[in-house]
Amino acid sequence: QVYVTESGGGLVQAGGSLRLSCVAPERRFEDVAMAWFRQVPGKDREFLAAINWNGQSTTYADSAKGRFTISRDVTRNTVYLQIHSLKPEDTAVYQCNAGGTYYPGSYDPIDLTGYWGQGTQVTVSS
Repeated sequence: QVYVTESGGGLVQAGGSLRLSCVAPERRFEDVAMAWFRQVPGKDREFLAAINWNGQSTTYADSAKGRFTISRDVTRNTVYLQIHSLKPEDTAVYQCNAGGTYYPGSYDPIDLTGYWGQGTQVTVSS
């Protein structure tokens, strides 16, 4: 069973913006940290950003600072990832993880099936 669902990806021109959404509707995810990662075929999954249980604290990978913004709507159990000034190298499958451990500067995901969404494809054309 998959507990989180991502959406909002698509094909966009370089320089454009996207807002990705991750919904984790079950009550168990109401007060947990969540995070965004991305993966390109043949490469390791890359951490991008995480947000703590109440949305009051966020942390970013160095590669995501400046163009990526994570936020959450606690009333909707939804976490967002806003990406500005998209580049072709941002092309990847973007995945959400729920319930992991939030640290300043990093996030330790729950690496079990179901705590990762299926992902949403972002393709940036040059």
